Amino acid sequence: MKPDLFAIGPFVVHGYGLMIALGVAAALFVGEKRAPKLGLNGDHLFSIAIWGVTGGVIGSKVLYWIVELPSILENPAILLDIGHGFVVYGGILGGILGGFLYCRLKKLSFLKYFDLVMPSVALAQGFGRLGCLLAGCCYGRQTDGWFRIVFTESPIAPNGVPLIPTQLISSLANFAHFAVLVWAAKRVKADGQVAGLYLIFYSIGRSLIELLRDDPRGAVGGLSTSQFISLFILIVGVCMVVVFGRRGKERSHVFDRGPGQSR
Repeated sequence: MKPDLFAIGPFVVHGYGLMIALGVAAALFVGEKRAPKLGLNGDHLFSIAIWGVTGGVIGSKVLYWIVELPSILENPAILLDIGHGFVVYGGILGGILGGFLYCRLKKLSFLKYFDLVMPSVALAQGFGRLGCLLAGCCYGRQTDGWFRIVFTESPIAPNGVPLIPTQLISSLANFAHFAVLVWAAKRVKADGQVAGLYLIFYSIGRSLIELLRDDPRGAVGGLSTSQFISLFILIVGVCMVVVFGRRGKERSHVFDRGPGQSR
């Protein structure tokens, strides 16, 4: 597509970087709008975003090094390439850890802010995958079908070959994911369930899109690295929805009994 959108003197605007910036801005805007409706202080969101993005960058880089360990052992110079090589799942896990540490530091309810932030994360990921489309990374398998894309000047994807537009599919799925989570946030019964639903939906969607991708990725047995991690993320998400849901019901039963009737 268009890795470099335009240049102003020596300053080059990269498509991927621009989409990431737009995604973060959109995520913060939506999060701040939703925060008061959930009884939360939106002023904390910017700080949570800083901690989350920092943790996400570190996590995605560390997981990339783990996945590419055999290549790194053969060529340690890979460690010096800081600007390339990231794994999304590492970013998600690192971002969650960063947000958790901030909430602990400020004595905030992590689960409440976790639920607030995760729909915005899905929204940001939708923009991020459009960045992948512009850059040509995360490309799909070759296809003869009508739904395809042909890159002509990508430094990453094979040029002149019809490919499944996995980046566009992922982007649309993430935007839909955002809408579903916002809808679910109005209906869940306990804190932590929206975040659990994010983990469930993302792990399933990521596993499916991996079947269509053809870019170089790590593997664990017959699964890609992301599919392997998705199994554990799915289990964690299901446990969160079920366990937190039961706790929510137990609390509501206690309150329903009225004062002096709890057991």
